[in-house]
Amino acid sequence: MAAIKRSLRIFRYLRPQRTAFFIGIAMLFLSSVFTLVITRLLGQLAGIGVQGASLPGAEMMGLGGFNWDIGSTSSVVTLLFILLLVQGAISFARVWLFARVTENAMLTLRQNTFETIIRMPMQFFNESRVGDLSSRISADITTIQETITLTLAEFVRQLIIIVVGIGALVIFSWKLTLIMLGSVPVMMVVAVIFGKFIRTLSKKTQDKVAESNVIVTESLTGIAGVKAFANEFFEVGRYVRSISDIRAFAMTGAVWRGLFGTFIIVFVFGALALVIWQGAELMNAGELDSKIFFTFLLFTGLVAGSIGGIASQFGSLQRGLGAIENVMDILDYTTESISLTPSADELPLRGDITFDSVGFHYDSRPDVQVLRDVSFSVPAGSRLALVGPSGSGKSTLASLVLRFYEPHSGTILIDGRPAGDYALSALRHRMALVPQEVLLFGGTIRDNIAYGRPTATEEDILTAARRANALEFILKFPDGLDTVVGERGVKLSGGQRQRIAIARAILKDPAILILDEATSSLDSESERLVQSALEELMRGRTSIVIAHRLSTIRTADLILVLSDGLIRERGTHDTLMAIEGGIYRNLVELQEMSTLAGGA
Repeated sequence: MAAIKRSLRIFRYLRPQRTAFFIGIAMLFLSSVFTLVITRLLGQLAGIGVQGASLPGAEMMGLGGFNWDIGSTSSVVTLLFILLLVQGAISFARVWLFARVTENAMLTLRQNTFETIIRMPMQFFNESRVGDLSSRISADITTIQETITLTLAEFVRQLIIIVVGIGALVIFSWKLTLIMLGSVPVMMVVAVIFGKFIRTLSKKTQDKVAESNVIVTESLTGIAGVKAFANEFFEVGRYVRSISDIRAFAMTGAVWRGLFGTFIIVFVFGALALVIWQGAELMNAGELDSKIFFTFLLFTGLVAGSIGGIASQFGSLQRGLGAIENVMDILDYTTESISLTPSADELPLRGDITFDSVGFHYDSRPDVQVLRDVSFSVPAGSRLALVGPSGSGKSTLASLVLRFYEPHSGTILIDGRPAGDYALSALRHRMALVPQEVLLFGGTIRDNIAYGRPTATEEDILTAARRANALEFILKFPDGLDTVVGERGVKLSGGQRQRIAIARAILKDPAILILDEATSSLDSESERLVQSALEELMRGRTSIVIAHRLSTIRTADLILVLSDGLIRERGTHDTLMAIEGGIYRNLVELQEMSTLAGGA
């Protein structure tokens, strides 16, 4: 019940369209009633009018009880075709109206879901897979749309036919109706049990679909690695196993839905056979008019067909509820306080950074203290270099500055104020990150540079590209700035991608700059060009440099040497080199020996 109540929240997205939705429901009701009236006319067309019926209640039925006799066959046929045309027009209008309502509602739902995902904290993305999130926005919301547009509408239509049809049957013969309805309580109990089971099974199926999407996303994203290792067979095998699981769950669901449908059919037609037998007994006893009995059978067949059809719709409805639960899981997640509207006023920030006894661990690994009692100060406009082995906490420290995470102890101050006091969007807008592995967006070079400031002019973009040592290679392309970089920037070299990222950061003009091993994977020529561009980028702004090649940080104002989450050494290059047996000195000497050995 709690799951269904939670799923009903989807109707808040229909609220702005409620007038059109209720008009559609009214049309659905009319269409269902017309189906019953047409069934009655078909009975009369066969010469089975109930006029003059001998039942005591027959004279009291009136039009509302379907007790009328139009007269001639031509009159019945004429009215029948008029009603069919009207019903067809109403059905078309209802389908169009529901499509309009659900398209608008799903537009809002897709937007809200993406807005929620894009504002998730980094911890969420550490625990989630891109393909799974993509499946939630695409496959699950498509399932929800089909549920509201088709399944729910058909479910309601069948329900109306059952309720109104049973009402008519009671008027015709309450005794036969009670016999027919004897199977309904059993069917309801089975439907509840089945519904709970199929919803769980459907949710598992959708999770498996999302898992298969993850495999496709990962394989295509890392296609270079797949081909380099000749692991096409491995990825195909992984995908086949995943979709085989989908098939297994789907077939299990199909078996149970089939069993439920079979159960419904047996009960419905068993009840129908019982009705015919009892009806014959009542006619023989003179308690039932044969004309009414034939009409009763037509209505019983219509109601029985709707009860049988509602079983299939019930299963589809459960799948829709499973999809709604998946989407609601995302919408219920606590997001970052990110503003989705650009601010006209830029946060005035000098760039002073202070860490005061900061401690941090990831929520997924609470037993591993990544940073322990870290304290330091970086004046505005100066350069801080972070050095240490992998896992020492360098990237985590930079992530804390960007407020990707919040410290579990201690305080981070920016310009003397706790970082948490700033509006998150405004603060990050004054920061820029140039990572080791630059992933460009699949548009043009212009789009990727302008990502730093979408309102930038052509001149601003060209100036940023020139300062990043990128303009020369950009102008060599036939399309210049309009050159399409390809998925993740695959059409550009590593050095070119880095310089595009630097141009983007220059265009943003941040107060605080973070460079995460920005030159570690480049060849010597690319490194020279990129390092020159980085020097231009770092000028006059607070810079935090995570260094792999120690030759690039000799001019840093402060170097922190981290190990096991602690600051082991601190000082300038010259100060640290003067420490006999110091960690930093040993690292520098090892790299110099490695460089000499490589040159030899």
